[in-house]
Amino acid sequence: MAATADGRLLPLLLLLLPLLVAAASTVTYDHRSLIIDGRRRLLISASIHYPRSVPAMWPKLVAEAKDGGADCIETYVFWNGHETAPGQYYFEDRFDLVQFVRVVKDAGLYLMLRIGPFVAAEWNFGGVPVWLHYIPGTVFRTNNEPFKSHMKSFTTKIVDMMKKERFFASQGGHIILAQVENEYGDYEQAYGAGGKAYAAWAASMALAQNIGVPWIMCQQYDAPDHVADVYTDHSGGCVAFLANIDSEKDKVVTFRNRQYDLPAWSVSILPDCKNVVFNTAKVQSQTLMVDMVPETLQASKPDQWSIFTEKIGIWDKNDFVRNGFVDHINTTKDSTDYLWHTTSFNVDRSYPASGNYPVLNIHSKGHAVHAFLNNMLIGSAYGNGSESSFSVHMPISLKAGKNEIALLSMTVGLKSAGPYYEWVGAGLISVNVSGIKNGTIDLSSNNWAYKIGLEGEHYSLYKPDQGNNQRWRPQSEPPKDQPLTWYKVNVDVPEGDDPVGIDMQSMGKGLVWLNGNAIGRYFPRTSSTDDRCTPSCNYRGQFSPNKCRIGCGKPTQRWYHVPRSWFHPSGNTLVVFEEHGGDPTKISFSRRVVTSVCSFVSENYPSIDLESWDKSISDDGTVVAKVQLSCPKGKKISSVNFASFGDPSGTCRSYQQGSCHHPSSLSVVEKVCLNINSCTVSLSEEGFGKDVCPGIAKTLAIEADCS
Repeated sequence: MAATADGRLLPLLLLLLPLLVAAASTVTYDHRSLIIDGRRRLLISASIHYPRSVPAMWPKLVAEAKDGGADCIETYVFWNGHETAPGQYYFEDRFDLVQFVRVVKDAGLYLMLRIGPFVAAEWNFGGVPVWLHYIPGTVFRTNNEPFKSHMKSFTTKIVDMMKKERFFASQGGHIILAQVENEYGDYEQAYGAGGKAYAAWAASMALAQNIGVPWIMCQQYDAPDHVADVYTDHSGGCVAFLANIDSEKDKVVTFRNRQYDLPAWSVSILPDCKNVVFNTAKVQSQTLMVDMVPETLQASKPDQWSIFTEKIGIWDKNDFVRNGFVDHINTTKDSTDYLWHTTSFNVDRSYPASGNYPVLNIHSKGHAVHAFLNNMLIGSAYGNGSESSFSVHMPISLKAGKNEIALLSMTVGLKSAGPYYEWVGAGLISVNVSGIKNGTIDLSSNNWAYKIGLEGEHYSLYKPDQGNNQRWRPQSEPPKDQPLTWYKVNVDVPEGDDPVGIDMQSMGKGLVWLNGNAIGRYFPRTSSTDDRCTPSCNYRGQFSPNKCRIGCGKPTQRWYHVPRSWFHPSGNTLVVFEEHGGDPTKISFSRRVVTSVCSFVSENYPSIDLESWDKSISDDGTVVAKVQLSCPKGKKISSVNFASFGDPSGTCRSYQQGSCHHPSSLSVVEKVCLNINSCTVSLSEEGFGKDVCPGIAKTLAIEADCS
């Protein structure tokens, strides 16, 4: 206790409170680096986008980033997830930004907060709320008053939340950088004078927030073709980066009178301008091999399935009728993926002209369509990732008299970047029927009735409180290959604590929920066998997605992540909406399990342990390289499938012995590693004995199982 002047006692806690407030940090920068509290810092940052996972996962994700060497986390702030309507904010569950920022702080890491609020990030609409597009006079990302007004309001909202929690470094927190806008430089010219003025305004608006740490404006630039970047300071400290930009040939570089081997397309880091501690082509870390281990959907006594079948076309009163087509996005405003179009036409005879079947021709701006003729699905068509528009020609059989066409137009997310991207539309452009005796029937200007969304969406059949909705019909066996069908079934929790994915390979396209939580869209579309898959992978040289393409002729995506925190101990409800047909009995959960570990390390790999490195001692080449293997917690190395000390080649699970192979390789590794969680094998004569291949740099390759 402490005494006041009048003799009263105050709790000592009150006197200690100032000591508990973290000291403010000063964050500045120059052309060389960030400077935190007067110290130059080279930070390793890991990107974790908080709404792409769930709160239960955040501590582990951040901890794994820290264990991997990161000292900073960066995340975007997702405007359209937070401001769901003008002035209406949501900061709960996956969008609990304050909680995520606190998790990073509790882990002892810095944070870079990329407020944007345009973020791109392959995120729907670039993170900008769809409602903003429909405020009159609004144009995104230019010198436009409505856009700037809402952008400023949201930015200020986020900054004020961070200030309230004292998260900025200037307040004793851990946010050392903030970002306004994102990768605008490539698009600024497209907006003319408005682009330049907007960029200047964004910077000025951000600086006026007075957060006490630097703001950045991220822009991509071409990397210079430097061979060596050397940094020194007045104390004599020095760091060097040696680069070989030749994508084919290894090089020997002389730097400060010493020679360094640089593999093709690699960078070596010399933190003291002498010793190589890391080379991008000589990474010693192990490779974890993951398998998806299937589990039955219902391990306990199976319950009945329940189904609900959508009505084809207008399922209630139409929302409106138009001559011709409307833009899909402007109509749904992204409240749903689905927009029904229905019309009818008459033909005199059902037979075709000239012996050919009539053809339904559809041209769309995207993204997909299912076509129904006289209540039968006759075909589907889709755009793709590089071109959302498409045309399709479907042979059809008509009947004499009235024929009814129902077209279900779909979006699969909105464009996320590009000049004036918010004006890119979707939906049908033209529809006609060719091959009729009297010529082509143009339906584009017909009277079309429209209905926004699905009946099942309208009644929220995916929500837990709709489990007893009378629209659900019990079925002992669910129908297969039936379009526009909702399925509901109780499922069990997959065993263990491994990450879980739901295998939708047996289904076509649609949506899936667990206990009311949206797992998302599924679309295990089969890739073309003509996509030029490569037999081996080599990323050296300028990047191209064709360099390491695999999986041709297989589903582009099969498993969809299901957070374990979404499961209840029992009574879990899975709801699936299938658009064009599949087999729901083959849906299953799979556990993502590390089943084996591999490592490939050569004698000439950098071997300095940075954690215990004594910088006063120069690396004279006597430090021996090591292979380190480690199974996940709770597992042991149960067998060694491959071990070769010599000149092995290949990649994990396909290693091969070379012309040089130490005959005791397997026994040496088994002796050190079997039946323990982790082990270290030294590439030394003490471990392997006599050198069987003098004159060559030897490599140790190991593949081991974990169980």
